Amino acid sequence: MKKRNSNKAADLIINDFIHVAYDRNRKDMATLKSAVESAESVYIPNRARLYDLYHDVLTLDAHLSGLLEKRTMAVINKSLMFVDGEGHKIQEMDRVINSEMFQRLIEVIMDSVYWGTSAVEFDLTQKDLFFYDLDKRHIRPEKRQIAKSQWDIEGTDIDSLPFCWLMGRPGDMGRLLQCSMYALYKRSGYGDFAQYVEIFGQPVRIVKYDAYDKQTQTELRKALDESGGSLVMMLPKQADFSMLDGKSSNGTGELHQRLIDCCNHEMSIAILGNTETTTSSTSSGYAQAAIHAGQQSEITAGDMRYVLRMLNSEFFINILASYGYNVSGGSFVYEKQKDLEQLRLRLDMDLQLASQVPFSDDYWYDTYGIPKPDNYEQIKKQKQQAKDDAMEKAAAADRKKQLADFFLKAPRTRG
Repeated sequence: MKKRNSNKAADLIINDFIHVAYDRNRKDMATLKSAVESAESVYIPNRARLYDLYHDVLTLDAHLSGLLEKRTMAVINKSLMFVDGEGHKIQEMDRVINSEMFQRLIEVIMDSVYWGTSAVEFDLTQKDLFFYDLDKRHIRPEKRQIAKSQWDIEGTDIDSLPFCWLMGRPGDMGRLLQCSMYALYKRSGYGDFAQYVEIFGQPVRIVKYDAYDKQTQTELRKALDESGGSLVMMLPKQADFSMLDGKSSNGTGELHQRLIDCCNHEMSIAILGNTETTTSSTSSGYAQAAIHAGQQSEITAGDMRYVLRMLNSEFFINILASYGYNVSGGSFVYEKQKDLEQLRLRLDMDLQLASQVPFSDDYWYDTYGIPKPDNYEQIKKQKQQAKDDAMEKAAAADRKKQLADFFLKAPRTRG
């Protein structure tokens, strides 16, 4: 099946990269606006700052990372196979499809949906399929170039790098652009929430003293410092003091929670196209959840078609052939997935139609995924023979009954 490739890959461009750690400095809406402007520049577009922000919000926001993982796993968990030109499955390719590197490749393809672009570099010196995931900050999708430094204006043309695979569309900033604003607002909401709990989550001790009694003030401060860490306010008796803590309008922190939920809601719609398959609302029911699940199924179907287009591209097929895999004339396809609920509804309709019009046996096998036995023709003849014998036996019994009834009803004469 697989022959060892004797050709050596050229020097990998990833070895020439000037690697820089991701920026973890504080991000806000001004940072996002500036990063988008830099990425959308007509003359010198650079996505480094934008992708620093993407990485920051994605690695720290559990809800957002969960949404991306859910959408990606919906594609990875679908069964793939490789077939030849006649549609016959090539069993030897299952080892490649089930490998960790192949699963990672599908993840990278899906990353191009979220980030707007992705790129990998295949290493043909390896025995099996192997690649390096290129830092997205070095990619210049508008110019189809790979830069050695994330701040370089120009880079190496992707067409001159035979083992580099660029994914995504020029100008596409990915789904994370829509989510970044909500992720930043949500982060601020959590910060305000934490501060609210810190200030108002425990009793406030207010002590008043005579402004001219310094000795008493000193002793009170010492006693309060030694009695715990809750909030303390020391005020002169002569001072007019009132504390507006917001408890009347946000006594339980509901205001902060509503902001966080709103941001999660918008991010769920941006990634999955719905909210009910990730979180549930108080007004949701089975019908609403079913509609949202159908919407997500449509998005998953679109992702599966996109992944197939990438895997069946001329570039990737040639890469597999370079590793020595026999893939000439073949293609990747998804195995048929059966929705039991949909099949149940279809079966009811098919049974009603079958009483009016004839259905071929192959229709039942193909529609409901029933394996056709190897001795199908023999079994069919045996069943037909058994059916004919049963009909003949029933006909003979009916004739016998009719004959008996005739003699019972016939008039009898005395001899």
